[in-house]
Amino acid sequence: MTKDPRAIVSRPLVTEKNHVLQEEHNKYVFEVARDVNKLEIKRAIEEIFDVQVESVRTLRMKGKVKRLGRFEGRRPDWKKAIVKLADGDIIDLYTGT
Repeated sequence: MTKDPRAIVSRPLVTEKNHVLQEEHNKYVFEVARDVNKLEIKRAIEEIFDVQVESVRTLRMKGKVKRLGRFEGRRPDWKKAIVKLADGDIIDLYTGT
């Protein structure tokens, strides 16, 4: 059963550190669903953005503990994917192409 690519890739993560990865190494960082593997992430990125993916690295991120007064809660765990594109391919994160 194949999953919808938009359900696999939640959103791009735009930070200063990720911008440096993008400029120097042609790597892009996305928040992805927790139950997907590298092959599914690769297919989803290639289908959504029409680019050639060379490699995918994933990290499981632990949710932070947050307090509001005397009440303590926890943000959910999530998964991050670092995607390296082939030379010449780019993703414009601000227009989605």
